Amino acid sequence: MKIILDQIMPKPLASIPHGPESIWGKKIEIESSTHILLNASSGKGKSTFTSIVFGLRNDYSGDLYIDGRKSSTFTPTDWSNLRQRRISAVFQDLQLFPKLTVKENLILKNDITNTYQEEELLELLEHLEIGAKWEQNCGLLSMGQQQRVAIIRALAQPYEWLLLDEPFSHLDTENAQRCLELIHKRTTEQNAGFILTTLGNSHGYEFTHELKL
Repeated sequence: MKIILDQIMPKPLASIPHGPESIWGKKIEIESSTHILLNASSGKGKSTFTSIVFGLRNDYSGDLYIDGRKSSTFTPTDWSNLRQRRISAVFQDLQLFPKLTVKENLILKNDITNTYQEEELLELLEHLEIGAKWEQNCGLLSMGQQQRVAIIRALAQPYEWLLLDEPFSHLDTENAQRCLELIHKRTTEQNAGFILTTLGNSHGYEFTHELKL
């Protein structure tokens, strides 16, 4: 899947100075199977970028193209199909259901595409050392535990692009590395790509490209 940002400038960021390396206001093409670090300081639009590519925001000038088609022509059904099979995401606010258990949050997503068996989901949780939280409500977990659940949920579908908006902000180095291992493995299996937004930390991973906002 090729994504093109053609002169996109989010309206809330239009009055803010952007450096010469910023992707805002330029034409940028990114191909799936690449691993991209999107580096920016706070307030430069990392979450905005994620929301634009995921089709949640249209308050910008310029155009977004996905496989040659302008996103402004997409219907709600088009976006739904993309989000089920081609683009997955972990947002900064995680968007977990706090009153549902970890199991229920994962099964709810996984049942859409039947990507994993229930036992496999539990194995992923155990790999990230939160297997004991399987029956616990997500709202009672620490932020670091919730981030790990959200990452596993994002992996529980087919995708060509995985968008990760500061997914390790509440994790220590060891747990961030465990998560990156899972992300790398799952992404490689699908010959997919991922975009990790960050305040500057590459978490020791060798990315294909680095972009800036």
